Amino acid sequence: MSIPYRLIRSSRRTIAVQILPDGEVVVRAPRRMTRAAIDRFVEEKRGWIEKHLHSLPPAQQPLSEAELRGLVQQAKEELPKTVAHFAPLVGVDYGTITIRAQRTRWGSCSSRGNLNFNCLLMLAPESVREYVVIHELCHRKEMNHSPGFWAEVARVLPDYGTSRRWLRENGGELIGRLPK
Repeated sequence: MSIPYRLIRSSRRTIAVQILPDGEVVVRAPRRMTRAAIDRFVEEKRGWIEKHLHSLPPAQQPLSEAELRGLVQQAKEELPKTVAHFAPLVGVDYGTITIRAQRTRWGSCSSRGNLNFNCLLMLAPESVREYVVIHELCHRKEMNHSPGFWAEVARVLPDYGTSRRWLRENGGELIGRLPK
């Protein structure tokens, strides 16, 4: 029996398979690759795919609209206080703070100094929320992820790697709770 998957074709040169937090298998392939070649690739990766599908944590229920509104409200109350606490430690100022439910970002910083944060951060440990706030504030000094940027993050939060790792390992599960 073949493994069901969603195919995304693009101008990429290589083929890749991804397991989403909800267990969906996504295959990204070059536009010119034949469907037969893609199916062969998926079959060759069957062991890896099945191993990762079986290791997924049990899916949590999607958040209701009321729960999502509650997270946004909680984030609007808490995250500005965290930003106000850490901005002087980073040595920067900032503009407006916006809270959204996002599928792809935990935070962002515009060139004008406006900060955006994902309300799902309220489901993460406090240390992770602080890391994301510090990360975005450090973009006020370095609008990139250069060694200088990471040195600035480490200056304020020496063990930032722990929180960064937590987001990498657990963030998909949180994002998977957003309503479809």
